[in-house]
Amino acid sequence: MNNLRLCIPCHFGLEKTLKFEIERIGGENLTVTDGKVTFSGDYNTVAKANLWVSTGERVLIELASFNARSFEELFQGVMNIPLEDFIGKYDAFPVKGYSLDSQLHSVPDCQKIIKKACVKRLEKVYGISYFEETGAKHQLQFSLMKDVFTLYLDTTGEGLHKRGYRRNSNAAPIKETLAAGIIDLGRVRSDSIVCDPMCGSGTFLIESAYKALKVAPGIRRNFAAQKWEQIPEKVWQNARSEAMDMIDKQGSFKAFGFDIDDIAVELTRDNAKKAGVGSKLTVKQQDIRKFVQPEQCITFCNPPYGERLLEIRDAEELYKRLGERLQPSRERPCYIISPHEEFEKFFGKKADKKRKLYNGMIKCDLYMYFK
Repeated sequence: MNNLRLCIPCHFGLEKTLKFEIERIGGENLTVTDGKVTFSGDYNTVAKANLWVSTGERVLIELASFNARSFEELFQGVMNIPLEDFIGKYDAFPVKGYSLDSQLHSVPDCQKIIKKACVKRLEKVYGISYFEETGAKHQLQFSLMKDVFTLYLDTTGEGLHKRGYRRNSNAAPIKETLAAGIIDLGRVRSDSIVCDPMCGSGTFLIESAYKALKVAPGIRRNFAAQKWEQIPEKVWQNARSEAMDMIDKQGSFKAFGFDIDDIAVELTRDNAKKAGVGSKLTVKQQDIRKFVQPEQCITFCNPPYGERLLEIRDAEELYKRLGERLQPSRERPCYIISPHEEFEKFFGKKADKKRKLYNGMIKCDLYMYFK
């Protein structure tokens, strides 16, 4: 299908970064709003977006959008959507979603009405009264915002942050999509040197390697829409073949990771190996007090923080130590994410620039030092 309206949600604060990624894969007619980017494309764009987008959460096909202030309006609106263009007679089509500031505030009731309308529509098209739903899963996802109903079809399945390499993680890992956005802001290139003095499960280092070596972040996993009869298998084969050809095997990129926890060190090594970039990483057990920032190195860091008073004090002491060991400059920029509102005070240096981001549900600031 050549005329699809697509939508990719993202972390608040990463919209512009996501916009550039979508433009690079050929998305057209882009609209940027809080927490998402919508654009036009075809099935080839769907495949490329799933493979290449590093900062978005999932690739959705927007099926329809209309006002719905009553269940009758909702039912009739869904009935008018050409669902048969995407859903076959044997396919599964579960419904999930949310409602905010809308007259139709009961999500379970909305789910029932939407499902009923879908069944009625497809009954007429296929001439059957019972749907086995034993075929490929076509997840329907709806939003009701201020009485505006939008229905999407999820092409991704497990979120795009599931790259396939981090089967294990430490207690507080940064999400891959958020890490990728921060790395993009850090302008990692094929010859960059990157380090993380508190590497945890290695997300910053691995995502940096992917960015530097032009590795499509979805290259090692599959997507829900690959099982759909509506999208030719050749579309996915071509997209993957093109992604494999794009990998820069000659890039001189290097990454160095350190952590006081020997389990974290092994975890980073294991994840990097699974990601296919193990040879580009050097990982060692080391206390932050012994850290020496390499020359010409970009530093990324997600230092631990606590919720209880004692843990917060420990985190503040850690920020002080980090400030003692890091000497940011134009040649050695640093990008540190933290939810602590007084991070700069304890770190001892005022950021050249700050950007508000969300790490899951936690409001954070990205402190950028590059002068």
